[in-house]
Amino acid sequence: QVQLLESGGGLVQAGGALRLSCAASGTFFRLSVMSWYRQAPGKQRELVASISATGSTNYADSVKGRFTISRDNAESTIYLQMNGLKPEDTAVYYCHSVRPMGIDSWGQGTQVIVSS
Repeated sequence: QVQLLESGGGLVQAGGALRLSCAASGTFFRLSVMSWYRQAPGKQRELVASISATGSTNYADSVKGRFTISRDNAESTIYLQMNGLKPEDTAVYYCHSVRPMGIDSWGQGTQVIVSS
């Protein structure tokens, strides 16, 4: 079983920055694909960024050039550096992991609100 705990959300002004953190407990972190998803009210949950066990990254087109996902295997933690925030980035952001056997886990989410 994997537990994921997000932190770092908050209320910021457009153009500001936040860094989200997700601390993972359990096994196979180093071999897990880690991702950040977000879900705005009335919208489907969408993939924001992912990072593989080898460090390869993928981003949604809407956040390319603004967000950076990274992982610290020594701390079993992933981060999402969010720069140049826009009101449309407002959402609950969720940490997600997929272990090699395909078992996935979700964090509880952290709220990000970007005001105009």
